[in-house]
Amino acid sequence: MNGLSIASGPTDTPLLEITIGEALRHAAERWGDDLALVSRHQAIRWTWREFDAEVDRVATGLLARGVGKGDRVGIWAPNCAEWAVIQFATARIGAILVNINPAYRVTEVEYALNKVGCAMLVTAARFKSSDYLAMLREIWPAKVPGLRLIVTLGSDAHDGFLPWGELRVAPDAPALTAAETALDPNDAINIQFTSGTTGLPKGATLTHRNILNNGYFTARTLHLTPADRICVPVPLYHCFGMVLGNLAAVTSGAALVYPAESFDPVRVLEAVAAERCTALYGVPTMLITILNHPDLATTDTSSLRTGILAGSPCPLATMREVMERLNMREVTIGYGMTETSPLTTQTATDDPIEERVGSVGRVHPHAQAKIVGPNGATLPYGEQGEYCSRGYAVMRGYWDDPEKTAEAIDADGWMHSGDLATMDERGYVRITGRIKDMIIRGGENIYPREIEEFLLGHDAVADAQVFGVADETYGEEVCAWIIPRPDATLSAEEVLAHCKGRIAHYKVPRYIRIVEAFAMTVTGKAQKFEMRRVMEAELEARDLRTERQLSRP
Repeated sequence: MNGLSIASGPTDTPLLEITIGEALRHAAERWGDDLALVSRHQAIRWTWREFDAEVDRVATGLLARGVGKGDRVGIWAPNCAEWAVIQFATARIGAILVNINPAYRVTEVEYALNKVGCAMLVTAARFKSSDYLAMLREIWPAKVPGLRLIVTLGSDAHDGFLPWGELRVAPDAPALTAAETALDPNDAINIQFTSGTTGLPKGATLTHRNILNNGYFTARTLHLTPADRICVPVPLYHCFGMVLGNLAAVTSGAALVYPAESFDPVRVLEAVAAERCTALYGVPTMLITILNHPDLATTDTSSLRTGILAGSPCPLATMREVMERLNMREVTIGYGMTETSPLTTQTATDDPIEERVGSVGRVHPHAQAKIVGPNGATLPYGEQGEYCSRGYAVMRGYWDDPEKTAEAIDADGWMHSGDLATMDERGYVRITGRIKDMIIRGGENIYPREIEEFLLGHDAVADAQVFGVADETYGEEVCAWIIPRPDATLSAEEVLAHCKGRIAHYKVPRYIRIVEAFAMTVTGKAQKFEMRRVMEAELEARDLRTERQLSRP
């Protein structure tokens, strides 16, 4: 080593140079009668052979509806078996799967569908308080003219929409073979939206090679085999679920277990005990909720061995509890971003405890990482700078946005994360902060500019600044400081009412403060760090007052 913060992962295990569809074929051939997928809330249990056959039916149905290589197919639904089927069915014929966040509201889904030109959308009828079909009827076909067909999950018929059952047809082997032989592992196969500082989401475009190998090396890091059962309460629309879950399983033979449509600590504990799960995934918020749930005391979690904690920093105390109370002695911490498939670093199952709780591990196989200063020069070990990564996992680019792609990926192929980090002489990386003005709430990336622009759409809002404040449960919560127009009256309640139902719930500010002015620099720029300091001090004082009141006799 030369004393600089740059490291390369091992290359002794070769990359998989196959498509995702081929990977499923291999899984069905190798582990045919072994358990592949359990969707407990749907009472579905499939072997690898059964899963592969279901994918063939839907892939044939897609071809029969005119969907082919390069066409974009959206999926707007919570976790379910059909989500996995459409993921692999689109990959089998070369269509590009477009992940749409189940929390999106009508304006957000309209933007996503039009941005990438979705030809087909597979959707749940509703989820929680969201009536997906009502929202879609607002915009389709008039506002999304490129969308030819909407397929609805479930057994109910809905006027104007195609039921999922009609997409399932008898497999056409020659048509499938012809479609598959036209594919290349470097073809784009998945678009995942990640918001940017412009306020508009960008479509990170990923290939078979990107995400299949990321799932493969994640599985190898966890030492997954067909004897393992992965409990996946994290969302499938995110890389965490569809790559580190679904693609890790297909490359290792481990079975997938979906406990519920979305995270529910009771359903997770039930799934772990009933299915004898050996791995559990989650963001720290999820694991904290499970650890604090009374059912844990009466649930057998002795089958657990490993898992992944990712999405936001994990408190030391939480990590120790996960290892001791959930028996996840081989739990790992992963770090990455959607644009890098996602993981570029991960702790090993046998890493020293201090590294497994204090770092995000070392660089993944066939990847590189470095820490650079403001001038782009690689920094010495231990110095804080921007984390950059390079290798097979880096996305092709942002869909139809060469300018933003060039801003993120430099001429030498390095993806700039916007995160601050250090690297030690052994290659362990520690994330220390963020350059980007991003809030991470419970594993969800929230970009203040997007919310600020939305708030500015209110007639009574003159200016808005959005930032994160520390929160014990979610890591960060969204806070908005708002200056009303001089001739207007505005309350926090009115702002909240403006947000609810119009932007995703996790983007709605938890704290709203109506102010006359912002903290500013001498050059007139808003000082978010000062507003954050003031707000966190106020919240801390509020908590202390509450504690004193509770302690009074």
